[in-house]
Amino acid sequence: MESPSPKKLFLLDAFALIYRAYFAFSNNHRINSKGLNTSAIFGFTNTLLEVLKKEKPTHIAVVFDTPEDTHRHTEFIDYKAHREAMPEDLSLAIPYVIRLIEAFNIPVIALPGYEADDLIGTLAKMAEQKGFVTYMMTPDKDFGQLVTENIFIYKPARAGNGAEVLGIKEVCARYDIERTEQVIDILGLMGDSVDNIPGIPGVGEKTAIQLVKQFGSIEKLLLNTNQLKGKLKEKVELNKDMAIQSKMLATIILDAPIEFDEVALQIEEPNKEALCELFSELEFRNLAQKILGDEIPGAEPIANKTTRAASGQVSLFGENEEVIVPPADPETAEENEEQKIYQTIATVAHNYQMCVDKQSRTQLLAELMKHNEVSFDTETTGVDTMQAELVGLSFSVRAHEGWYVPLPANYDEARAIVQEFKSVYENESIIKVGQNIKFDVNMLRWYDVEVKGIYFDTMLAHYVIKPEMRHNMDILAETYLNYQPVSIETLIGKKGKDQGSMRDAALDAITEYAAEDADITLQLKAQFVPMLEQTATTKLFNEVETPLITVLAAMEREGIKLDVPTMKDFSLVLQNDIKEFDKQIQELAGTSFNVSSPKQVGEILFEVLKIVDKPKKTKTGQYATSEDVMSKLSGKHPIVDKILDYRELVKLKSTYVDALPLMVNPRTGKIHTSFNQVVAVTGRLSSDNPNLQNIPIRTERGREVRKAFVPRNSDFVLLSADYSQVELRIIAEMSNDAGMLEAFKSGQDIHAATAAKVYGVELDAVTSDMRRNAKMVNFGIIYGISAFGLSERLNIPRKEAAAIIDNYFIKYPNIKEYMDESISLARKRGYVETILGRKRYLRDINSNNATVRGFAERNAINAPIQGSAADMIKMAMINIHREFEKNKFRSRMLLQVHDELVFDLHRDEEAHVKEIVADKMRHALSLTVPIEVEMGTGENWLEAH
Repeated sequence: MESPSPKKLFLLDAFALIYRAYFAFSNNHRINSKGLNTSAIFGFTNTLLEVLKKEKPTHIAVVFDTPEDTHRHTEFIDYKAHREAMPEDLSLAIPYVIRLIEAFNIPVIALPGYEADDLIGTLAKMAEQKGFVTYMMTPDKDFGQLVTENIFIYKPARAGNGAEVLGIKEVCARYDIERTEQVIDILGLMGDSVDNIPGIPGVGEKTAIQLVKQFGSIEKLLLNTNQLKGKLKEKVELNKDMAIQSKMLATIILDAPIEFDEVALQIEEPNKEALCELFSELEFRNLAQKILGDEIPGAEPIANKTTRAASGQVSLFGENEEVIVPPADPETAEENEEQKIYQTIATVAHNYQMCVDKQSRTQLLAELMKHNEVSFDTETTGVDTMQAELVGLSFSVRAHEGWYVPLPANYDEARAIVQEFKSVYENESIIKVGQNIKFDVNMLRWYDVEVKGIYFDTMLAHYVIKPEMRHNMDILAETYLNYQPVSIETLIGKKGKDQGSMRDAALDAITEYAAEDADITLQLKAQFVPMLEQTATTKLFNEVETPLITVLAAMEREGIKLDVPTMKDFSLVLQNDIKEFDKQIQELAGTSFNVSSPKQVGEILFEVLKIVDKPKKTKTGQYATSEDVMSKLSGKHPIVDKILDYRELVKLKSTYVDALPLMVNPRTGKIHTSFNQVVAVTGRLSSDNPNLQNIPIRTERGREVRKAFVPRNSDFVLLSADYSQVELRIIAEMSNDAGMLEAFKSGQDIHAATAAKVYGVELDAVTSDMRRNAKMVNFGIIYGISAFGLSERLNIPRKEAAAIIDNYFIKYPNIKEYMDESISLARKRGYVETILGRKRYLRDINSNNATVRGFAERNAINAPIQGSAADMIKMAMINIHREFEKNKFRSRMLLQVHDELVFDLHRDEEAHVKEIVADKMRHALSLTVPIEVEMGTGENWLEAH
């Protein structure tokens, strides 16, 4: 007698899989005839079908998060605080996903106050007790802590690779630990940027693993810190409470109040009628035919695509039918065809050659010099240009042809080979084609080669053509060339601690990989040149984005000096201040409590001190103590401001003061941020590693961080040049509003002038409150502020806020006309544009959903203004850089932060540099409104600003 089949439970982490499906289509979202973005629904459907068909679970459920706060939010106010809001398209898709799951007769599980992780963890443990083998279907690494002999992680198929099942062996190997529950300790030490779990500042995954290997757990580590040394000991001892709290935040709950209903979880046949109706509404015609065998009105007949059962009806859970389920990977799934088939290096004829000796390199050089356009790429040991080394060079001048030049590990020998190609790189008559050229430019500078001439960066070209899409080469190749490039993981392994280096890759393999990169980039250039013309963005590309590459590359190489001793001293001051504030808060409370716990703060404020009669509560019933709530309570009791100060100090210390010194480059002794041109769709630059755009400036203590940014030596001072109210000036220009233009041309305080107009008083009668309100309206109008929003920000009645906005538009009628015209044009054209023609596409501008449409309308107003400001400072940077080069200044441009530029200013050049900077910033764009630039110098950034 056969033993009964094992009970096999699949628990699907809903939002993790839905987000994955949505972003897999971000380069080419699926939009149906009604304008609904069906990417997430289609991708999730494929994933679900793959599991049902291939894994044949006996039991299944899909588990959702709810919007209510959990215990983690009440214990740590910043938990998941950095999570971006759900994309509007995705929020509209969620109800359809739920309908889909219900049509499959699969239970949907959710519980307010608990995350999906907690419900999955609880159900998995309950199932284990009942003899189930459970598969937690999620890409989330946190679930590793739950893995046992009967509980597994099931990572869905992706990018052509099959599904991955992780058991005890795989999880322990991944983290080099003995027990899977030690994943919690690693997460507690290293933190989690996705969920904003702080961990111990400066402790990364590698250090966390070492500490867990040595001590076994966070608790044992904290009992034995005497065994640590140096900075690590200091970090751990200063952040003991943070480590314990982080471990708590990372721990998945296993006793959530939920029942395990074995019968309800059993697999059932789907409700075909409901599925047919849903697929028809979503216009998944061919998918419905494949799965249901049903004809949907308007469907194209499927020929030679799949073998169907004789009756035309297919049972999803049958054993013998040959129904073809669409692939689980939504990146390669297509509704209208079985599977997207890409060409690859194995299917396309090509000629990629390796040049390993002097003779072959000489022949290559001669060939390259015959052409007026060369595509090039560099292979390196890492992605940080300030620390990586060159591994090889690749070139292409014709489609499907390429060369790879390997370089030895010895720097002098490698440099000598790179120098052989100096005549190509530095030939100004040869157009240089590349993908993310700034990276290659900076790498080659370490080998004393300057890439000169005209650049064509395919990443940047695509950014100005389609700013909303992703711009990495693999996506571009698949989208525009129907070609899937060789994955770097085939050379050096998957990401993680076991990933190798390009230095270790086999020469034959790296030749194919590297030459292919140069070849594909050249082919992409041919695609993008006409697209730039079609979208009228050629001038923007040639005159703004491309010249900026050289400027940003120079700024990244230069870096800025950080006074590390000052930061360390400030860290100690903050630590003492935090302790002092903690002490004062405890005294004001009259009892001991954890000031870092929002839950306990709420209890103290509203139950012990009773500072208000009807305190606001969160959806979970806890007292609300977020920053905006607390700010409104300021003045009700001295403890409120003390708590706000305490929170500011804790965040300041961990995020900036302790973190920045760890980012000083040992090679240069400076901080080198990376400036990103292709991240913000508005055209704004961003920066990372570190993100200097977020250095605090609004609070007194926050500004202290800027004190640590200093000139390179005593011959220099820092110069800060900042646009004054640039976005307001641009809206005045674009709207041609006479009142606002006159205020700027006469040099009036624009906020006071606005207050005088709105309140109907003389300029000298404007009070500070009037000016404050007018300032909020001036800046709020740019972002489409409503009467409700203004009343919330100013803490005034909504009626008064509405009256202020109405008066504003009466006094500045062209502003209102500009806003209406921007929305109208966007509805007609589908996009808005900046003064220089940078486009922002707004496909939701005609949406029937008021929320989604409103978001698009606000972008229609704001994008041209914000984008024009971005273009202005970019043009200023380009022109300033050229003047510095022309004059051979020793002064250097170091940073761009929003509307501010920071320079290392040589004292002997001060007058000349200031004149150039002011002139180039004021006249970056040809405008009628006067542009003002505020400048200051100092021995540090704070003093200069």
